[in-house]
Amino acid sequence: MTDMAFTLETEPAIQVEEVAFEWKPQLPVLQGCSLAVQPGEFCMLLGDNGSGKSTLLKLLTGLLTPQHGEVKINGTFGYVFQNPDHQLVMPTVGADVAFGLVSENLPLPLVKGRVSEALAAVNLAHLARRPIYALRRGQKQRVSIAVAIARHCEILLLDEPTALLDPDSQIELVKLVQTLVKERHLTALWVTHRLIELDYCDRAILLRDGHVLTDGDPARLRQVLEK
Repeated sequence: MTDMAFTLETEPAIQVEEVAFEWKPQLPVLQGCSLAVQPGEFCMLLGDNGSGKSTLLKLLTGLLTPQHGEVKINGTFGYVFQNPDHQLVMPTVGADVAFGLVSENLPLPLVKGRVSEALAAVNLAHLARRPIYALRRGQKQRVSIAVAIARHCEILLLDEPTALLDPDSQIELVKLVQTLVKERHLTALWVTHRLIELDYCDRAILLRDGHVLTDGDPARLRQVLEK
């Protein structure tokens, strides 16, 4: 009898194939852009202003439609905006996390359990009744992430989530996401332009002129960009 080897190939959590998008004719934002993020990977997406980073995230969420090529997300996802004030809609922390579960029509005890678990995951359990307006920006971003955790999202898409934060809060947030990815087996695609944040991810992708220029080791990419 001949031994047979079977190779199980895992489908990427995020896949982008030859995507093109332009806001105006002859002004392409993305052109021939391809990348993949594997399940359980914390990947960062870098690039100059206008390189197409935020546009690519909007294509992945379905807010925009590619004009050529294909984008695919294999799993439920949560989208974290650059400015948390654009997505927090309820008066208190706990209510906002619970609001994200409305469409699931869950029993109230299960909703309360999910909210408590999600807030504990982002270290905000003690602020469940705190008004949203009384939070610092870093805490607001944690609430946005808690919404995704409560919904049991498998993938986090984060559009420059530290852009409006002070340096200490920036590091706290990226460390939090790193921990969530590892402990909860999530996948994360994090858009940034801060090179220090590369110290916390598994892989880094550099966009330039609408396509992937470099894809690989974060430390190596940081060294190249710091020269």
